[in-house]
Amino acid sequence: TDSSSRGPGAIIVVDLENGNAFRRLNGAISTSPDPYFLPKVEGEILMNRNPDGSTFPFRLASDSLAISPDGKVLFYAPLTSRQLFSISTEALRDRRIQDLNLSQYVLYWGEKGASDGMITGAKGTVYAGDYENNSIRKILPNGAMETIAHDPRILWPDTFSIGPDQYLYVIVNQLHRQARFHYGRDLREKPYSLLRMRIDEFPAPTFS
Repeated sequence: TDSSSRGPGAIIVVDLENGNAFRRLNGAISTSPDPYFLPKVEGEILMNRNPDGSTFPFRLASDSLAISPDGKVLFYAPLTSRQLFSISTEALRDRRIQDLNLSQYVLYWGEKGASDGMITGAKGTVYAGDYENNSIRKILPNGAMETIAHDPRILWPDTFSIGPDQYLYVIVNQLHRQARFHYGRDLREKPYSLLRMRIDEFPAPTFS
């Protein structure tokens, strides 16, 4: 992803055979921050707050990524948005489809909560964090969504991984407590945590 805070968001496609890379969905609604979204974490609006007292909105473009077990569908979401989108990887790779027309291939799944970390299991379930609500949600292939964890220790869930033990592993990185959001004061508290929960689902296969 290009999760830019200033320029247009995009999905970056890399051809592993020759190393060439190209941008897709450049500046599209689905890869852009939601301009009406004000994230609220631990009871406070999340904004960039500088040591000099100046403030400006926190905006980050496409960031969350997960791929279907068969490799045919890419799920993605802007970081400052509650929306979930997907697109076929075939359409992303097809340079004959002009980027201007590529949004016609995007599917909207609804509000899943504001996410950073996201991953797909072997059954096609998408697991996504909800950093506003200290939660983790799952999105079934039929579109049904369910909260599977809610705990005050889940402070900005990120870097999801599913192990062969059928546990979902999640890092809580306390990103919202960084100094950039609190006038130069770093409010993060050590130790940082790695959490896990049983999901009874194996990791999705990787592709060579």
